[in-house]
Amino acid sequence: MKAICDFISRWMGVLVLLVAALSLLQPSSFLWVDTKNINPMLGLIMFGMGLTLSPQDFHIVLSRPKDIIIGCLAQFTVMPLLAIGLSLLFSLPKELALGVILVGCCPGGTASNVITYLAKGDLALSVGMTATSTLLAPLLTPLLVWLLAGTMVNVDTVGMLLSIVYVVIAPIIVGLLCQRFLPQLTRRVVPYLPAFSSLMIAVVVGIVVSHNADRLLVGGMIVIIVVMLHNLLGLSVGWIIGRLLRLSHPKRVAISIEVGMQNSGLASSLAVTHFAAFPMAAIPGAIFSVWHNISGALAARFFNH
Repeated sequence: MKAICDFISRWMGVLVLLVAALSLLQPSSFLWVDTKNINPMLGLIMFGMGLTLSPQDFHIVLSRPKDIIIGCLAQFTVMPLLAIGLSLLFSLPKELALGVILVGCCPGGTASNVITYLAKGDLALSVGMTATSTLLAPLLTPLLVWLLAGTMVNVDTVGMLLSIVYVVIAPIIVGLLCQRFLPQLTRRVVPYLPAFSSLMIAVVVGIVVSHNADRLLVGGMIVIIVVMLHNLLGLSVGWIIGRLLRLSHPKRVAISIEVGMQNSGLASSLAVTHFAAFPMAAIPGAIFSVWHNISGALAARFFNH
C-alpha cells in the first residue's frame, strides 16, 4: 500500500494531466459528479495539511519574520499583478479574466512544499510561507479579487471570506486538533496523505474540466497560454526578487516556488461557489492545477543542478 501511495505522489503531475485529458475528451467520466462536491474535497486536502503541520512550522514565522514577510509580500503582489496584466495583454473575456485573477489572488499551494524539497530549497521557509499565506487568505484573497475584478463583476467579499474560512482554515484547525489529541492515529495516516491529496486534486480537475469541456475545446488554447505564462513568470519573478535581495540560493528557490505555485483548487472552488454565472471562471484554476505540477517538477530539476 505504501509503495502504491509513493508511486501516486511521485507521478502526481502525470496523473492530473491524464485525468484532465480524459475529462476533456470524455466529459461523462466526471460529469456525474456535482461541482458542489469540490468544496468538501478541498476541505479534505486542507485537513490533511493540518495533520502534517507542526509547532516547528509556526515557529519559523516568529524566528525568521523577515524571510516570511518578503515571501508573503511577493506572494500577494506578484501573482495578482501578473494576473491582471496578462488578462489585459491577451484581452481575455470577462469570465476567463476573473478565473485568472482568482488564481493570482489565492495563497500558496501545499504542492509547493514537495517541489521545494525536491529542489533542495529552504523547506522550512516554504512551509512557513504556505502556512502564513493560507492564514492570511481569508482577508487578502477577497480584498485583492475585489480590487482587481470588482469593476468586471460583483464580488461578495464577505461570502468569499467565509468560504475560505470554512473550506481552508476550519479543516486545518481540525487537522491540528487531531494531531494534538490523536497523535498515534495521525502518525499512521500521515504517510498516505500526499497520495490522497494527489487523488483529490486530480478529481477536482476532472470535475471542473468535464463540466466545461465544450467551452474549453472551443477557446481553450488562449487560456492555457495565459495560465502557463502566469506560472512561469511567477517562478521567474520570485527568483529575481530573491536575487535582488541577495538571499541565499535555498531561500531564492523557496520563494520562487512559493510565488509561482498557487492553491489553484481554492480558485476553482471560489469560482464555482461565488461566480456560478460565469462557469468558465473555474477553468484557469483547473488548468493551473495541471500545469504547475509539471512546471514544478521541471523547476525542481533545474534548481537542483
